[in-house]
Amino acid sequence: MSEVTNHSVLKGGAFIIQDSVAAETFIPEQLTEEQLMVKQTVQDFVRNEIDPIRNDLEKQKGNHNVALLEKLGELGLMGTHIPEEYGGSGMDTNTNTLICDALGPGGGFTVSFAVQTGIGMLPILYYGNEAQKQQYLPALVAGTLKACYCLTEPGSGSDALAAKTRADLTADGKHYVLNGQKMWISSAAFADIYIVFAKIGGTKFTGFIVPRGADGLTLGAEEDKLGIKSSPTRQVFFENVHVPVENVLGEIGKGHLIAFNVLNIGRFKLGALCLGGSKVVADSAVKHAVERQQFKQPIANFGAIQFKLAEMAIRNFAAESSQYRVSQLIQDRIAVLRAKGKSYADATLDAAEEYAIECSILKVAGSEALDYVVDENVQVHGGLGYSEEYGAARAYRDSRINRIYEGTNEINRLLTVDMLLKKAMKGQLDIVTPAWAVQKELTSMPSMTRPTGLYGEEKAAMKDFKKIILMVAGGAVKMQMDGKINLEKEQEILMNVADMMIESFNMESTLLRVEKLRLMEKEVSQEVYEAILKVVFADGTARMHKFATDAISSFAEGDLLKTFLMGVKRFTKYPAVNVKNMRRQIAGAMIERKAYCF
Repeated sequence: MSEVTNHSVLKGGAFIIQDSVAAETFIPEQLTEEQLMVKQTVQDFVRNEIDPIRNDLEKQKGNHNVALLEKLGELGLMGTHIPEEYGGSGMDTNTNTLICDALGPGGGFTVSFAVQTGIGMLPILYYGNEAQKQQYLPALVAGTLKACYCLTEPGSGSDALAAKTRADLTADGKHYVLNGQKMWISSAAFADIYIVFAKIGGTKFTGFIVPRGADGLTLGAEEDKLGIKSSPTRQVFFENVHVPVENVLGEIGKGHLIAFNVLNIGRFKLGALCLGGSKVVADSAVKHAVERQQFKQPIANFGAIQFKLAEMAIRNFAAESSQYRVSQLIQDRIAVLRAKGKSYADATLDAAEEYAIECSILKVAGSEALDYVVDENVQVHGGLGYSEEYGAARAYRDSRINRIYEGTNEINRLLTVDMLLKKAMKGQLDIVTPAWAVQKELTSMPSMTRPTGLYGEEKAAMKDFKKIILMVAGGAVKMQMDGKINLEKEQEILMNVADMMIESFNMESTLLRVEKLRLMEKEVSQEVYEAILKVVFADGTARMHKFATDAISSFAEGDLLKTFLMGVKRFTKYPAVNVKNMRRQIAGAMIERKAYCF
């Protein structure tokens, strides 16, 4: 268990209204020798166990997913987030984040890992009774028992509660009879237990643990998918499947708590897995650009290629900064709750729920950074990138699913804003006071003094970006209160606000990391990190301006529109920088080392 830190733990969503301090922000460069040894173990596993059989995995030759899960179990890598009393090792959040990061290059197999360690184990850890935990968790941790998660149906994807699978109690009260159909079920082909959601009596959405050999449980054919082909995916059918009443998971009618809360951690882990894969793909792009000769020189010499390499690094660096920042926030909150007497399971569940906004941000930012990197990696490889003989094409295909599952990126954007507003309405976050302060500031004379001090421009810009978010979100909510718009029907506005939140969180995380790096020894010069920082802020400023302008123009007009647009101009004053030279500097650092080096 992590020690309780001596600084205050930021509330979930509070980054909108509070400043964070670099000294109190965790960055990946702070990982300990022990944690780096764990990382090396995972990297060795990918290199020695996954890389040699990638083609067989892709074609699902043999039973490799099962064997790999069992090997991870033998290494103790599937129970690092599970308490010792259930066969795990209960490692801290940062170590678990690092494990996902290091396993990210594992391709489609990472889906099997994520299912087993996330939506397979966590429903039982969080909501199972003691008998269920003792029966299932040790075997799941060891890999001798495999799990899958049956939520999605043909008529219910993002709208999970529209599920039609039904459970009815038998006359003797000893069993529930399940009837229905689930689809897109990863690991269903080899799972030993199925976490299934059904409506008791057609109304009470409830979780169940269903054993593989249950009569009436059958599987559809293997899905022919665009990507993650090495992850088996089947439909699951239930025809009068009798499930003992003791296999009800959690409270009857409270299945939505399991489904939604487990997804918070799932989104966090997905962000880390995307990040790990993205860094290795960027590494591949650099190596190919250095080796590939055209016009009698390496293509890495050309500005167009250097732009792509640098942008890969910038997006990965920002996503990584955000990922480990949130990892520490979760770890700190768990430590505080554990010190207050909460169980490990309750503390981790609470922490995941507290930072649900940030988990959605990480899922969106990580999956979209990866999508950019795999796309440009194909471009850097040219014709070779389009050939299935090379890894670029597979990475391109495998990446696409990440923007769809664990809640589509559109759903996660909407949730980001919805959760923030709900926290404000419940009094958990005071965004009204700072929002009113921004409104008053719009009527005052702007200061002509330029920021000073270390990263003064970036710190001033961050304060302004938060003001823009409060101004736009506050303006939209006010219009709704006045009956002029209905935000439920104005998803475009909510998406704009979400994009501003994601952008600002990534920018602030990058700033905090670069500032902290000044105090540390490192291979890459601080100038290169500062180049990343300045490009992140230069590009981010432009995007913040557009997101805000698009949103405001959607709900305001006349003098109100003019006032808001003046506010946008006022709060996007980051100075112009030579992003061309800075990207060349960033790319140059990678080209010199022939590797992704951040």
